[in-house]
Parts: sequence; C-alpha cells; structure tokens
Amino acid sequence: MIGLISATAAGAAARDRLAAAWPDRTRVYEGPVGDAVRTAFAQCEQLVCFLATGAVVRLVAPLLSGKTEDPGVVCVDEGGRFAVSLLGGHAGGANELAREVGDLLGAEPVVTTATDAVDLAGLDTLGLPVEGDVAGVSRALLDGEAVALRAEVTWPLPPLPVSEEGSYTIRLTDRLVEAAEREVVLRPPTLVVGVGASKGAPVEEVLGLVEVALREAGLSVASVAELATVDAKAEEAGIVGAARRLGVPLVTHSAEELAGVDVPNPSDAPLAAVGTPSVAEAAALVGGGELLVPKRKSAASPAMGTCAVVRRPGRGRLAVVGLGPGARDLLTPRAQAELRRASVLVGLDQYVDQIRDLLRPGTRILESGLGAEEERARTAVEEARKGQAVALIGSGDAGVYAMASPALAEASDDIDVVGVPGVTAALAAGAILGAPLGHDHVSISLSDLHTPWEVIERRVRAAAEADIVVTFYNPRSRGRDWQLPKALGILAEHRTPATPVGVVRNASRPDESSRLTTLGSLDPATVDMMTVVTVGNTATRDIAGRMVTPRGYRWQSAQEGSE
Repeated sequence: MIGLISATAAGAAARDRLAAAWPDRTRVYEGPVGDAVRTAFAQCEQLVCFLATGAVVRLVAPLLSGKTEDPGVVCVDEGGRFAVSLLGGHAGGANELAREVGDLLGAEPVVTTATDAVDLAGLDTLGLPVEGDVAGVSRALLDGEAVALRAEVTWPLPPLPVSEEGSYTIRLTDRLVEAAEREVVLRPPTLVVGVGASKGAPVEEVLGLVEVALREAGLSVASVAELATVDAKAEEAGIVGAARRLGVPLVTHSAEELAGVDVPNPSDAPLAAVGTPSVAEAAALVGGGELLVPKRKSAASPAMGTCAVVRRPGRGRLAVVGLGPGARDLLTPRAQAELRRASVLVGLDQYVDQIRDLLRPGTRILESGLGAEEERARTAVEEARKGQAVALIGSGDAGVYAMASPALAEASDDIDVVGVPGVTAALAAGAILGAPLGHDHVSISLSDLHTPWEVIERRVRAAAEADIVVTFYNPRSRGRDWQLPKALGILAEHRTPATPVGVVRNASRPDESSRLTTLGSLDPATVDMMTVVTVGNTATRDIAGRMVTPRGYRWQSAQEGSE
C-alpha cells in the first residue's frame, strides 16, 4: 500500500489525483502531518509526501531502521514539478515509484541513486536474492574498476560492465556459500525440489526434510524455484505449508506425466497409492535437469515425506522487440524496458542507431546490414541458448514483415521467448491519413524476394474481390518497379478511379511526407521502399482532406440519407 500525505490545498489536489488513479494501491492519511507520516511509515510499503524534502527528512529520520526494512519515500513539491526519490530507491522501490508518479502528474522524476543516475543495473534490482558487499562492488562498477563475473550456473542477466578477472567479484551460484570480501553473491532460482508425502504429514517434517537435503548437498534454499509434486497431493497440508514457508510456488503434475519420467529410484508404494512409481524424483525431473539429490526420506519414524532436488539448466531469454515506425515517442515503454534488460542486442545497423542511446553500459551489440535477416535470427537464438538475455529488434511490429518469424522458426522450447508489440507502419500511416483502416483491412507485401509473385497476385486479387482496404508494404524499389502498377491494376478491376489512396513516406520520422490521391491518379514512380500505400475500398471517402473508411455500411447509408 502507498500512503499519501499532504499539507496544503495544492498538495491535496495532486494527492487526490493519485488516489483516484490508483484506488487499490493508495491510502490517504489525514490529520496533522507529523502523525500522518509516522502512521503511514509504519503501515505502508511506500509513501508519497506532498511536502518539502527537508520537512520529510526531519519527520522520517527518527523512524529509520534499515535499508531493507524502511518503506520507499517519494516527495512531490508544492508546484508539482518534481517527484523526488528520497528514501529506499532500490529496496523500497522509490525510484520506480518516482517515475510512475511523474508520469501521472506530469512531474519530472528525480533519482539520485548512483547506479540509476548512470543507467547501470543495480545489483539489488535484478530480482535475485543478493548477499555480500553490494555497496563496495557497486562502487567498483561505477568507478570503472575491474569486477569479475563468476557464473557457476547459467542465468540471463542484464548488461553489467564485468570482466574475467578483477579485485571485486559477482558470483552467480546456487551453492550454499558465504560471500567473500569484495564479493556479491547472486542466487538464481535454478533448483526444483520434488516432494512426496503421506496423508497428514506435518509441515515441519516436510519443510525440515527439504532444508536438510539442501544443506547437506551444499545448496542454498534461496535458489529454490518451486516445490513440485503429483496432482493427488496438491492440497496436502504439509506440502502446501512447506511451499508457503519457503515462499515458492507449488507446482503439480499428473500421475500419468510423472510415470513417463525415467528415474533412478522407482517404488511400488507410490505406484499403488497415486498411480506413478515415483513422485519426488519424477516431479523434480519432469522439466529436465541434473539430479543433485536423489530421493531421500525424512528422519521421522515412520517417515512421512520424501524429496529430491534437481538443478534445471538456466534458460536464455529472447525478446523480439518492435521499435515502432521511427519516432521515439512511439517506442513503447515495454520495448524500452526490454532494451535496457538485454545484455545482447541483435539488429539491423540502422535500427540499432535509432536506439543506441537507450542501451545500458555493457550491452553487447551484434549488428549487420540489409539482407542478413536469417543470419540475425540465428545469431539471436544462438546467444539466447548460451543463457543470455537477448533483444532482437525490428521496425514497426517485429511480428509484421520483420524479425519475429525467422527467429521463431529457429527457436525451440529450450529458451524463453517474449514478443513486444510495436506500432506498425500501416497504423502509423493510417493515423496520418485519417481513418482508412476503420473497417476490414489487409496488409500485403509486394516484395517477391521471399514470396513468389503468383502467390502475391492471388492475395491481391482476393482482397480486390472482397472489397477490403489494402495497405501495400515494400511497394517499389529500383529493381522491382512493375509489381505496384500490376497490383493497382488488379484493384482497379473492382474499384473506381476515384477510390481514395493514401501515400505515406517515412511515417513519424523527421522527413515524413504524405498525400491523398486516387486510384486513377497515383503515379507509381513517386513511390519507394520507404513508403506505404493504402488503397481504400468502395466505401472509403475523402472527407475534408482525410481518408475515412466507415466502420459499417449501415452507418454510411445513414449519413448519406441525412444529407
């Protein structure tokens, strides 16, 4: 919960805007400001104070207990110009909260945390349990000192300026080790614990079994990703309670699925009880991995619990990111977040240039020129298979005539794939022209480099006969100058010469140009590869210089009848 505190009418107005926008996230604290701050500090995970920073400093100073315990505090000035991350920038989430508050109120977020200020991923913001000298290693990274990365397990990390050797160390491990001097230990969730239990097994027995098995194997409980068991035990109190106490999800599998897993220690007892010769080992191994702890029983007599531990291989991450049509403000926040998260960026050189300034220091850039689409797709997948966090970029939406198709054709289920949508050229051009895509529409690429012209022509003819608005991508190049006239001729067999046609070049970019013409007047020689051509259907109209396709023919008839 976010506590909201204000002292003046202007502050209360801004406070109420936040409360209205986030009704489920916020709570307004009335009354004397000092009392309100003290109460909210004790009750809330975060605070937004519409007060001077000096006043808030004096009020919260006696309340501070520690970096990991204190709530995040953001201050908004009387004029609503700045949202200042004052306390708990990372641990309390105040840096991100300042950005959210700034977006909502139109205020500039002020973040002074050193790593954020230079766009370096904070070691305590990676979503992994972290131990050791976070401050010292972070300072070394900021100062450009050599920091070594010792990755004992594979896990996709954001870009970090690390080297093979250094006097400071970041250790990525699921082993039960203590951080050495000048070392940070990051613990990725690589371990799956399979559990089985007799009916009525106490939670203390199941939990104790898991903790002892991990400790004796030299594994950290902080790296447990999930507890896994058979469906029949999904509501077994001891297993459910153990997962809750460990703070991990309980994942269940059918007996049939577990029975198909090859295990070293099958047994007749679980086969008779729940229909599979193995619960603990099979549940741990069902997703693959290395069996680190074979099935073992709890120490109680009689033993009511079993467990096994598997290390699953770290999965690389491939984000296929659409950059939009070119304008920075049409690049989505999600796309920007993926660019900042990626340790490896793969893309066409001219697209890389568009977003190079958004990348974090240490991002490895693999760029290539036109015509290397399949090579880029293979490279991106190969890097993800190495356990990297990869962003593969494309213009518009990466799934529309762009990089998603060749990349996913190369990818298998051994990596995680995330699609990030972008504003397409057709949508950007449509917004410039007016509303040409207000009813059914289709996009067709006229490039026959990868698709036979016979197929393209069949699709154009089908769209023409179906009276569908058509947007042509890749309409004309120096080496392909006859396809657009041919396609327009096919459409002209079913539409009048007065049919509106929109031509947009470099939509949303500084040299953007657009014009509205007709099917009978369009000169194909004025079109190039940077252009999209949108041809209306029989209902599309030029209204006040804008290309408009009615949402429905009934609506159009009603409009015409009223004239």
